[in-house]
Amino acid sequence: METRARHLGFDDIRVTRPDAVPALVERLPVWLAAGHHGDMMWMVDRADQRADPATLWPGVRSVIMLGMTYGPDENPLDVLNRRDRGAIAAYAQRRDYHEVLKGKLKELGGYLSAKGDVRVKVFVDTAPVMEKPLAEAAGLGWQGKHTVLISRAHGNWLLLGAIYTSADLVADAPETDHCGSCRRCLDICPTGAFPAPYQLDARRCISYLTIEHEGPIPREFRAAIGNRIFGCDDCLAVCPWNKFAAVAGEGRLAARADLAAPPLAELARLDDAAFRTRFAGTPIKRTGRDRFLRNVLVAIGNSGSLALAPEAARCLGDSSPLVRGAAVWAVGRLLDASSLRAAFARCGADERDDEVRAEWQNALAQHPAAPG
Repeated sequence: METRARHLGFDDIRVTRPDAVPALVERLPVWLAAGHHGDMMWMVDRADQRADPATLWPGVRSVIMLGMTYGPDENPLDVLNRRDRGAIAAYAQRRDYHEVLKGKLKELGGYLSAKGDVRVKVFVDTAPVMEKPLAEAAGLGWQGKHTVLISRAHGNWLLLGAIYTSADLVADAPETDHCGSCRRCLDICPTGAFPAPYQLDARRCISYLTIEHEGPIPREFRAAIGNRIFGCDDCLAVCPWNKFAAVAGEGRLAARADLAAPPLAELARLDDAAFRTRFAGTPIKRTGRDRFLRNVLVAIGNSGSLALAPEAARCLGDSSPLVRGAAVWAVGRLLDASSLRAAFARCGADERDDEVRAEWQNALAQHPAAPG
């Protein structure tokens, strides 16, 4: 099976038991009760199945965990200094991994089923499966202080897939923690998303805020987001274990050059059709145009570039209140008081959406009218 898995492009394969992480039954409800999942209500739904694989599928006897590397060929942090460009997480600069991995998992599952009376179910981050704890139990790596899986062979850059099977397979030994005293991942987080080592508050995480969060990004985090327009690689990129990582070898996961550092001005002009065309087949498309433009406008507001102010101003008349609100914040950061008030007279005075009006009031409050 290992030979077949590697032939399919997987970089690692290990086996664990469905009851290998009994602590999940207690840990997951505590995390949810603290509200650390934000508005990801799918984490609450079927939480019992997340905590116990046998609850999801009573027929499971073994869990096969597989990893495929997506290591970037450049330092993901370099683009953060290019304020007129957007920073996109490394995994999203390529074809949607759900599609790539699922097909390969089905092929491997079929290979296993053909060996005897064996049933299988395959999962790629689309079902109530706790992939990272199971991967740790299987020995693929360990969950670091940033809660992401770290592999001694592949660093932080592993995409995970799972095969639940009725086959009674020999389990591999779990991996142990090798973080030691290192806390680089904790210290670099721009928004303080780690209340303690090995704990993540998604509500403060840039990946959550730019991808999963549906409403306006809370004002307290906007400046810290910088030019990150889809996800964040900061805590992954600084991990010392990345020195062993290799660039993605699967051809279908090759990074697209046009997604490495796209111009913010170009992205701000995307209508829905252009957005769908540009990001077809990538994880970005699933977020939708309005949320994506919200992120782009926050980045424009953080750019400090007067040249980008017209791009933000153009979005003040967008059909989406989410986009309009982000545009107000952006122009409020870039325009002087008189220009901002002129923009308000043109676009904001008749605004009926409560959240957008609140954005205007906040922006104007930061630019008091000149005396006299």
